[in-house]
Amino acid sequence: MAKIAVILAGCGRADGSEIHEAVLTLLALDKRKVDVKVFAPNKNQMHVINHLTNEETSDTRNILIESARIARGDIYDIKNANVDDFDAIILPGGFGAAKNLCDYAVKGLDCEFNRDVENFLITGMKKHKVMGFICIAPVLGAFITNKLNIKAKLTIGNDKTTASHIEQLGNEHIECKANDCVVDTKNNIVSTPAYMLGKSISEVSEGIDKLVDEVVKLLNC
Repeated sequence: MAKIAVILAGCGRADGSEIHEAVLTLLALDKRKVDVKVFAPNKNQMHVINHLTNEETSDTRNILIESARIARGDIYDIKNANVDDFDAIILPGGFGAAKNLCDYAVKGLDCEFNRDVENFLITGMKKHKVMGFICIAPVLGAFITNKLNIKAKLTIGNDKTTASHIEQLGNEHIECKANDCVVDTKNNIVSTPAYMLGKSISEVSEGIDKLVDEVVKLLNC
């Protein structure tokens, strides 16, 4: 049975993991009888957003504790994750990926990663683990490939600024619809735009389902 690590970044599209994307990913993996383990950093979020008003609040929330809402408590600190235990790694999107796993949302191309997340992803890519990046998460993949001098094919949908950053990091950006995905068979990387482009949960679900399907296919090659 394939073993896949899913990395979350909190709970909520504006300051954590996009809940639809995270749940759809876990559902698609479960349907394929994959052994899944969920991880998140054990540290405070960059900030907290009121998802009703879209305004920042004065609250403080922990990424691991918030991510546990999605994982139904079955979640682990990314600091203790061992890449060798897994065949693939998948990152759902949501602004938390660009705020809590790294600070791309604030610093753009000058961003820095959470060290534990960065080490896990770099080690995974070095060991040719299959990688799945959803929504904004392909940008994180682009930084990792850049550090390893890998030119990967990635998609963010059609957002010109983010696509430009992916290419400035030495990768090839490929435009893609929300209900589809881009497969880089050479580098074992699959990506889909999800809510970077999607207008409905069904459209996003189709793209994530295809991504998970392609990840599993790469594992069977």
